[in-house]
Amino acid sequence: MNILKRFGFLCLTVTALSACTGGSSEKSDNAETTDMTTPQSNSTASDGKDILVDIKTTLGDIQVRLFGDTPGHRDNFAKLAGEGYYNGTLFHRVINDFMVQAGDPDSRNAPKDKMLGEGDPGYTLEAEIDYPKHYHKRGALAAARTGDNINPERRSSGSQFYIVTGKVFNDSTLSQLERNMQMQQINTIFQQLAQQQNEKIKDLRRNRDQAGLQKLQEELIAKAEKQAAENPATLSADARKDYTTVGGTPHLDGAYTVFGEVTKGMDVVDKIQKVQTDGNDRPTDDVRIISMSVVK
Repeated sequence: MNILKRFGFLCLTVTALSACTGGSSEKSDNAETTDMTTPQSNSTASDGKDILVDIKTTLGDIQVRLFGDTPGHRDNFAKLAGEGYYNGTLFHRVINDFMVQAGDPDSRNAPKDKMLGEGDPGYTLEAEIDYPKHYHKRGALAAARTGDNINPERRSSGSQFYIVTGKVFNDSTLSQLERNMQMQQINTIFQQLAQQQNEKIKDLRRNRDQAGLQKLQEELIAKAEKQAAENPATLSADARKDYTTVGGTPHLDGAYTVFGEVTKGMDVVDKIQKVQTDGNDRPTDDVRIISMSVVK
């Protein structure tokens, strides 16, 4: 029995796997925003230079470095910071030992009972996932986004971001996570292949051809496993070292765009992650971004 069938990850549906994500719940395992926006092209510089941004919050100051090799996210974040877009917005989603999330414009002056996480500047960003070079170690700055089932291109929110806190893992746990990453990699490829066969799947289902569906599923599983074997998902030596020393959130690797890191003020990020939160992970006492400024 192959690994996918053993874990029950796969299913062929009319919408080609729209109900079969193989992932965990958003609350515990994903750094997501629930908005879907119209993609917008962004002109970006290609000089490869990093940019520093100071973030002043009600709990202290944080400085982040924006990576020059993720220019779309770098330039967008710097532009919004320089325009004052983030001023007055909240860290609206905080999970201890995981991450702190901000960047929803709707959080500005939001009442206590307002559901947050859907705000954006009206566009999304093309993914710039550069894994294993950039990964979710403690202090990583990454872009929130909607899930793969409605966002297979993994486009980033135009404004929402999160800073990783995470936790420290031992080698055996990392090895299990790596196996899970490989299973998810196969599942992702399978979903992509199934999407390409969507019309055929619809015809088979209309004709109630269960044998045909089973045969197609077996063919797609074999193709997915073969493609994944050519470049299996693994943790780099650097990532494994960081995850066993400073910590992080390795299960997000390769799925979200990491576009920067904290250079100063990680103690402030720790203060934020430890505040009391409500059932929606929103701090009960608002933690606000006072201002951001690009370091000259």
